[in-house]
Amino acid sequence: MNLPKFLLADNSNYPEDIFVLHTEFPRFMINLKDDEVEWFEDLTGEKEEDIATELAILMDKAGEFYDEEMKKYE
Repeated sequence: MNLPKFLLADNSNYPEDIFVLHTEFPRFMINLKDDEVEWFEDLTGEKEEDIATELAILMDKAGEFYDEEMKKYE
């Protein structure tokens, strides 16, 4: 199965939160409400500067993905 790079997720226990899952390395879930990130990878040994740069780019892309998905509902 080919997974999309980003997936939207929600949970009725957190109705105000907006979750986006990133399915490629480094896999993570971001809550767009507060930009809290939950990593699904062990990033020990990775260069902190590289990860910080990559995360900033991926967070922007996650936000763009969400905005594009919401346009489809308008």
